[in-house]
Amino acid sequence: MIGPVFDRIAIIGAGLIGSSIALAARENGAAGKIAIYDADEEVRRRARQLGLGEVCETAANACADADCVILCVPVGAIEAACEALAPSMKPGAILSDVGSVKEKALAAMQTHCSEGVHLIPGHPIAGTEKSGPEAGFSTLFRDAWYILTPLPQQEEAYNSALDRLAAFWEMLGSKVEIMEAGRHDRVLAITSHLPHLIAYNIVSTAYDMESVGEGEVVKYSAGGFRDFTRIAASDPTMWRDVFLNNREAVLETLGRFSEDLAALQRAIRWGDGDTLMKEFERARGIRKAIIDAGQDTSDVNFGRNMSDKPKH
Repeated sequence: MIGPVFDRIAIIGAGLIGSSIALAARENGAAGKIAIYDADEEVRRRARQLGLGEVCETAANACADADCVILCVPVGAIEAACEALAPSMKPGAILSDVGSVKEKALAAMQTHCSEGVHLIPGHPIAGTEKSGPEAGFSTLFRDAWYILTPLPQQEEAYNSALDRLAAFWEMLGSKVEIMEAGRHDRVLAITSHLPHLIAYNIVSTAYDMESVGEGEVVKYSAGGFRDFTRIAASDPTMWRDVFLNNREAVLETLGRFSEDLAALQRAIRWGDGDTLMKEFERARGIRKAIIDAGQDTSDVNFGRNMSDKPKH
């Protein structure tokens, strides 16, 4: 596509995802003008200092005349954000989001979405454990999946808006997929939400164990535990909202996980090496499939070797 997809976009929320969208849109020419609003005055000041775009003092000002408004706020804050900005959106504009839960986000946005505005929820499968406007970078979405969960059976104008939003994310480097909202929430429950819940839990358990001192946990942390601590460093507000808003899918997945974990516990207790080998080999095969699909690297120790890092 020649030229920007949108003349003006509005990004509501200047954290990791919001700031990365701003940087990627500017670097790739996906938007002519970029307006930004964050409810936190200090975040707005930092976003302005970073030059992320036109930082506005109200959501209404940011959304005025925007062709596309992207909500980059925690799932629990989506409804309040929509209520504040919906009256300022022009007919024909697109209202989207980046939340990790789609059914509840869709319901919240539908409550306040103005007539004539195209509601198209979405979710980039990308991120880091960092947060805040300084955490953003322009290549965050490169080769990452972006899942759109559009409303079913819409008219031609809506489908045209859907195509434009897909083209926007493709310009940011994403691979775009369309999925039904409920299916998205079930898939992400196992691939993203449950792993974060396990990470939060295992890190807390390690620090609570009476037989292991806090200093020993830090000093002797192996690569696997360090991976858990990285995940557990993610934004607590965002993940609290994810679990509360996708509770049904998460609880269903957690129940299955608990059953499988109990089976491994029995195998260890009874010295059942065959069962352990079977499960470990199956898991190893899944890891190979992820690498073959280009979702991760096969580099040795994938960046954990601290001796190769510069000293400061």
